[in-house]
Amino acid sequence: MKKIKFILIGLILVVSCTKEEVNEVITNDSSIEESQKLLSIAEINSYIKQQLKKDNDLLWMEAPANVLWSAVIHGNGYLSIGYGKEGDFSDRKSPESSKTKGNILDILKSKEALTKSNPITDEQEVLQYIEVKVSNLETIIALQNTNNIRYLEPSSYVYFLNTDNDDQVQKNFGCARDGRTVNPDDYRVTTPNSWIPWTFDIHNIPSAWQYSTGTGITVGIIDSGISDSQKFLGSDFNDGVSTGRTIQKFGTFDGSVVDDCGHGTAMSAAIAGPRNDDAMPIGVAYNCNLVSYRGTGDVLLESRKERKSVSEALMELADNPDVKIISMSIGWVWTVGNIKDAVKYAYSKGKMIIAAGGTSTTFTNWYAVIFPASMTETVAVTGIKENGKRCNICHDGKKIDFTVMMQRDDDSDRTMPVLGYRSDVRNVVGGSSIATATTAGIAALVWATNPNMSREQVLEKMQRAGEYYPDRNNRYGYGKIDVLKAVQ
Repeated sequence: MKKIKFILIGLILVVSCTKEEVNEVITNDSSIEESQKLLSIAEINSYIKQQLKKDNDLLWMEAPANVLWSAVIHGNGYLSIGYGKEGDFSDRKSPESSKTKGNILDILKSKEALTKSNPITDEQEVLQYIEVKVSNLETIIALQNTNNIRYLEPSSYVYFLNTDNDDQVQKNFGCARDGRTVNPDDYRVTTPNSWIPWTFDIHNIPSAWQYSTGTGITVGIIDSGISDSQKFLGSDFNDGVSTGRTIQKFGTFDGSVVDDCGHGTAMSAAIAGPRNDDAMPIGVAYNCNLVSYRGTGDVLLESRKERKSVSEALMELADNPDVKIISMSIGWVWTVGNIKDAVKYAYSKGKMIIAAGGTSTTFTNWYAVIFPASMTETVAVTGIKENGKRCNICHDGKKIDFTVMMQRDDDSDRTMPVLGYRSDVRNVVGGSSIATATTAGIAALVWATNPNMSREQVLEKMQRAGEYYPDRNNRYGYGKIDVLKAVQ
């Protein structure tokens, strides 16, 4: 049976191994004549990897001007610019911010020799973000020396995760649409003829259903969408003893709500699959409402289009008063400015944002928690095995808040059963992806016991039910949640 590896959350981080190293970094103080050297993709990737190993992040604003410029040029000239005050969304039209935006446009007109054409290719006023096309190194240098700019990023540089060919980017990370055979020891049958995954009993989820099934709570999920071939996340969302709830599907990526990857379907099933009478696996919060956004093509947020789409989805979920929880089993290996701002915006609206700590086969030995789980505004989750150690391909670190036991000790293929991509098949998924979706469902169970609770009150209940509470483990946070304790 083909082994399915869910990456970065399902993230198989395959870093292109470069023979070239960046032996010389030309600083902003060097003359333009000396530094007008377009670095190769291999040289840029070498710089990126050095920064990730050093800081567990990459801040392009602090990169040497020629490194940033080279990445922009290799990304078709697209540059993302965040300006104004970070995290303050109360007054986004202040004179100071307007002045900064004007300064940016003046630099572009001067350095890019623009006349009447509008250099802005994308804009988000609330987040104070614009995207422009640039071609000259002088533009980058001038912007790096401009006050009140929060970030400068090459929004379309997609060559960090490569195959042997620098022009070939690996796609479809975390995607799997084939059904999987479930080991009979990895589930048990309950009324009215549905399957309880083995992982649920570890967390006392079935016992917690005596007190809460998620009724009245709406969970938002940003992922690859939901399959139109899975009726239990469509026409039969209310099936068996799952009743009176709603599912909504939206798309900010490629104008479609339909999952053609499989990852989003699996995560949605883990959160909210119905307690059915068709011998199919149940979701954690089988009576919650679900709002799905197709914001990505797979789990990696490496492309300009995906980053814009996820940022838009976060904004729309933030402005939806019904949504209390946002689940993100997606991410990237460094901070993305417009997504970071959107996370902060959703957090300012009281949303609990649950994000995957990361899953990979390459970076687990030296890379900790990925973005956006690395942000203080998110709840970071990873997966562990029965023996309490991280799953084979899961990340851990001091920024992890909770763990979910989701892998057998003796078989990495035996993880959590969920609904399949089609209505007639089941799937088995793992990594920090499924741990995140499970935790989103747990948060819905806790919140449903008192919908008037604040995010902080719900989070405290989850923390107090953690295996390490009142302490915090430096790799696993509060650890596994005893959900029965949390809902009581």
